[in-house]
Amino acid sequence: MMKTKGGNAMKRWIMHVDMDAFFASVEQRDFPEYRGKPVIIGGKSRRAVVATASYEARKYGVHSAMPVMQARELCPEGIFLPPRFDAYREASEQIHEIMLHYASAYEPISLDEAFLDISGMGIHYPTVGAVGRAIKKEIADKVRLTASVGIAPNKFLAKMASDMNKPDGLCIIPYGKEAQILRPLPVRRLWGVGEVTEKKLIRARFRTIGDIQDAPESRLTALLGSQGSVLKRLAFGQDDRPVQARREIKSIGDESTYDEDLTDPDRIDREIAIHSDIVAQRLRKHRRMARTVSLKIRFASFTTVTRAVTLPESTSLQKEIYDAARTLLRKIPRKEGIRLIGVACSNLGPEVSMASLFSRDREKKLAAERTIDEIQRKFGKEALRKGFWLTEEEATGKKSRKDSDDAETAKGL
Repeated sequence: MMKTKGGNAMKRWIMHVDMDAFFASVEQRDFPEYRGKPVIIGGKSRRAVVATASYEARKYGVHSAMPVMQARELCPEGIFLPPRFDAYREASEQIHEIMLHYASAYEPISLDEAFLDISGMGIHYPTVGAVGRAIKKEIADKVRLTASVGIAPNKFLAKMASDMNKPDGLCIIPYGKEAQILRPLPVRRLWGVGEVTEKKLIRARFRTIGDIQDAPESRLTALLGSQGSVLKRLAFGQDDRPVQARREIKSIGDESTYDEDLTDPDRIDREIAIHSDIVAQRLRKHRRMARTVSLKIRFASFTTVTRAVTLPESTSLQKEIYDAARTLLRKIPRKEGIRLIGVACSNLGPEVSMASLFSRDREKKLAAERTIDEIQRKFGKEALRKGFWLTEEEATGKKSRKDSDDAETAKGL
């Protein structure tokens, strides 16, 4: 399936983002004493099943949907915990908010996974691999969890790719290699092949996807009915289903949780400035303007305070968002360190001219911001940055950052 833009053919690229051992990873993130140990999330009743097992627990043979009683037998030294769904939902909201900004179409599947159509993202990133690394890094930096990413020509292959290098993996299935990569894999890796279908296929001597590739379609349909034709297409990596966008953008935000609680006013101010800049860039990317700015602060005690203000005019300017957030910060009493800062904009509308009788320079400021956006798009985010992005070491010339080289080709992105 190809898309076109301005008359030029553009390849379709689908990304599947899947969090690694999501529930267990949230527990290990929030409770350092659990890190590196077998953590098993499940209910307490005799009939309870495992919801998620950490990778340390999986080494003992523990897996999702296994009875908890069986998991205790396999891993008696495991740390068995009841689910904390509020914590998982909060982490999920942060992750999905990040994913939303990396695609033209975004289809959430569950709390911890989604499909993204990244076709055409070459105007923002040099390669498909760069898109995958960027989203993994942002999730790691802001949510402190790892994700595995698969990128391929369609949804079936992207989901398969995300599972190939877990945990913390990035796998790309390129055009023209689909059948070759699928060929040695077992038939159960095909969508729609459950335990019953797998047994039928194995009894008929279909053990690998390559066996299905080599067989006449008539033999498969005689065995499985219409499902045989579907499996034949999947065996060659053919899947035309689009990413179904299920979420309308109602707000645009950015937040970070810090390893050490923030107490320095200058550092707090700098973080608000950075989040305001990211939100402003995202507003312009989606050609939106916002009337309402909100500031979210979580203290060391996990007390969370959110304040919001509605502006007299819609904006997508960093300075105006930052000024509003700073005003909100002054209204929040601070008696302890800050572990999370978030800035968000809502009450969104389409991008319009900023020129008015009262503020003729706002249009010029927006034009300047768009110029910075364009320079960063062409030459990378390090090409031109506002001063508040620089650390103290960078500002004094003691240290510089440089993105790692990207080995993949940008062709077809």
